[in-house]
Amino acid sequence: MVSRTERKALSFHKTDECWCIIMNEVGSSSILVINRYVFFLLRYLVDSRWFKQWKKYVGFDSWDKYQMGDQNVYPGPIDNSGLLKDGDSQSLKEHLIDELDYILLPTEGWNRLVSWYTLMEGQEPIARKVVEQGMFVKHCKVEVYLTELKLCENGNMNNVVTRRFSKADTIDTIEKEIRKIFNIPGEKETRLWNKYMSNTFEPLNKPDSTIQDAGLYQGQVLVIEQKNEDGTCHVINFTYYFVLLKKKVSKSDVLFSYSVKNSNYCLPSYTAYKNYDYSEPGRHNEQPGLCGLSNLGNTCFMNSAIQCLSNTPPLTEYFLNDKYQEELNFDNPLGMRGEIAKSYAELIKQMWSGKYSYVTPRAFKTQVGRFAPQFSGYQQQDCQELLAFLLDGLHEDLNRIRKKPYIQLKDADGRPDKVVAEEAWENHLKRNDSIIVDIFHGLFKSTLVCPECAKISVTFDPFCYLTLPLPMKKERTLEVYLVRMDPLAKPMQYKVVVPKIGNILDLCTALSALSGVAADKMIVTDIYNHRFHRIFGMDENLSSIMERDDIYVFEIAINRTEDTEQVIIPVCLREKCRHTSYSHSGSLLFGQPFLIAVPRNNTEDKLYNLLLYCPNCKEHQQATKKLDLWSLPPVLVVHLKRFSYSRYMRDKLDTLVDFPISDLDMSEFLINPNAGPCRYNLIAVSNHYGGMGGGHYTAFAKNKDDGKWYYFDDSSVSTASEDQIVSKAAYVLFYQRQDTISGTGFFPLDRETKQGASAATGIPLESDEDSNENDNDIENENCMHTN
Repeated sequence: MVSRTERKALSFHKTDECWCIIMNEVGSSSILVINRYVFFLLRYLVDSRWFKQWKKYVGFDSWDKYQMGDQNVYPGPIDNSGLLKDGDSQSLKEHLIDELDYILLPTEGWNRLVSWYTLMEGQEPIARKVVEQGMFVKHCKVEVYLTELKLCENGNMNNVVTRRFSKADTIDTIEKEIRKIFNIPGEKETRLWNKYMSNTFEPLNKPDSTIQDAGLYQGQVLVIEQKNEDGTCHVINFTYYFVLLKKKVSKSDVLFSYSVKNSNYCLPSYTAYKNYDYSEPGRHNEQPGLCGLSNLGNTCFMNSAIQCLSNTPPLTEYFLNDKYQEELNFDNPLGMRGEIAKSYAELIKQMWSGKYSYVTPRAFKTQVGRFAPQFSGYQQQDCQELLAFLLDGLHEDLNRIRKKPYIQLKDADGRPDKVVAEEAWENHLKRNDSIIVDIFHGLFKSTLVCPECAKISVTFDPFCYLTLPLPMKKERTLEVYLVRMDPLAKPMQYKVVVPKIGNILDLCTALSALSGVAADKMIVTDIYNHRFHRIFGMDENLSSIMERDDIYVFEIAINRTEDTEQVIIPVCLREKCRHTSYSHSGSLLFGQPFLIAVPRNNTEDKLYNLLLYCPNCKEHQQATKKLDLWSLPPVLVVHLKRFSYSRYMRDKLDTLVDFPISDLDMSEFLINPNAGPCRYNLIAVSNHYGGMGGGHYTAFAKNKDDGKWYYFDDSSVSTASEDQIVSKAAYVLFYQRQDTISGTGFFPLDRETKQGASAATGIPLESDEDSNENDNDIENENCMHTN
């Protein structure tokens, strides 16, 4: 049997009590002490399937103790093979998710588990540091994926060594590792270079900078250069390299560039520079706005969002005309001290200078990562989530309100909608007034009806974009193995199409149609590490089966629904192992487990409700909520909700949404009687290709100067036709209202000239919207048709 100590040993992994105590005692004023503690914090990854098996064995969950201490569910040595790439004991598979694919354990918990169960032979502990991310917004995070860097000496690309580093590791740490790899003596003078974009070099001359500070990304090539005995530099062979230097001229910074095509050239000494303007020599005088963005390593999501915003005429004109400088808000506690706005403005000016075919947005990426640590690494992220952060960040950095007053919200109390809407609008303008509010924000009418007292509550809420739910896929495909009763028959693999929200019985019925085996003579199991990880009941949901599960369906001799005298029990095969230290019981599982029928037992269900609070009843009720469109902004952003998540499953919807390129008429969907005509033209589309496990973002956008469509794929820009734009990849749509487009395609930015545009919405000019209420779903089936 399992001891009480063993059962409770890891219960503390659910909450980091030690860390909470330290944070409370030290406080924000002693961040250096916390930093030193963070440096020594480690978390160990454990495959969630092994961990679930262990929980069953020790009766970890109060509702799952019926197999506690049963040797048939003994987990065996800790096995993380499901997390690792084939043939590599340390490389993790891509796109693993916390608590779905792995569990994070503190050092004490890990050590106890290893002492009881050992670690699978040939495997090493997967330890990861807890690192602090962000500059002004501090955030501690377990760094599950390390940064893989390619290291070489003197530019010799024929001898490249790959090593993994933490984002918290310093340039000095990396240089010491490179010296060790290439046997460079400690007294030898060296210089370290960051090589990217074919033959572009950047000096890494700040030894205390971390990988995160230096903006190094996955797969980055670092070159160490040795000085010769006479003090000259080693020769680096390349066709050309192109760098931009930042030098002080009087009191202003001047950026200039040069290129070198002589292979016998020693790299010069100079200080670090801003990382925007890297482009191939000789490719100047480009069309303004037709500027690609270098991929820094899984940053296509950011590039796509930036290209869409860059091709939003009123916003881009605002930054190109330097109007943002008059409105920078450095004191807003909700803002980013103006840093996001300034960094974005600098990037937009480079993209619209007409000088470069592409730029490298590293400084902008660094600023985003400082204030939103979730974007600080180089893992693939969601374009729409970045877009939401960026619009909110620009709004707060450019908020014209320097001191936000307290606003007492009033109930509608039967007042006319027009009066309540104007009041809500004016209240928001007292706290939120920026170019983002002017351009991107509209107003919802929200109606709540209590089923008990019939009270109707009406509020008007601002939004920054519309999220359009798409029809869910009704079916999914599962790969399963059917094991026949005939011992001579090999297990057969089937691809079975089942209802997405169906149950195990639906799986058996579909498999029966393909195989001829009766559905009531099937048992569905999940096999892991040569044992039954789970035996499913027929009424269990198919959503509990994950994509990477190994599902085996066994044909049995009895009829499950009729035979009440027999029960199905699992049978596992064991053999004596030579090294008993690897097994608690001195034996190892092998081969395929199977099922046999002997006497019986069963399962359980869970229900939950989503309730809303009624101020009249003073209780939570199952109220109904309706959202209507009251007003729409000059630029309407529509987010097509293609990604769905559940506890066990992630999915992407590839539904084709047929959206108009021009003349999108939203008038019929506005309930404001004074709204007037409301027609939109498409100006940009963010695309996502691929699935949940990974993919690629691009963008279509219409250039405001020549009126033509272009396709932006990271650093590449090409012409596009309108018939390419509507596709299953379309993810975020940008529409500009026709009455805000003048002959030049520019939105009138001066507030005095916006009276006409304001009248079109039916909302007074002095009333704008907030950017914080931006996660509202609205379904307009008649506006955009899904196929």
